[in-house]
Amino acid sequence: MSTRSDARRDPQAIAPADLATILSRLGCGRVTPEMIEADIEDGAPTNSDGTLNLAHYCGWLVREMRRNPTGDAHGP
Repeated sequence: MSTRSDARRDPQAIAPADLATILSRLGCGRVTPEMIEADIEDGAPTNSDGTLNLAHYCGWLVREMRRNPTGDAHGP
């Protein structure tokens, strides 16, 4: 199982809470773990251990933004 420090080093396996922190620090606005969890519930792809692949998650967000151009997505 990944630790938080491991998850931050591996963009293919980031814990939802860590991803929220990373996106917030990168200037994506305030991103909470609950927002990431809501995206997962809405179909964001996850790994079998519940972590997220950063590239796959970003691709999913782009698809969702194209599908819903009003900006009503849960994520950043």
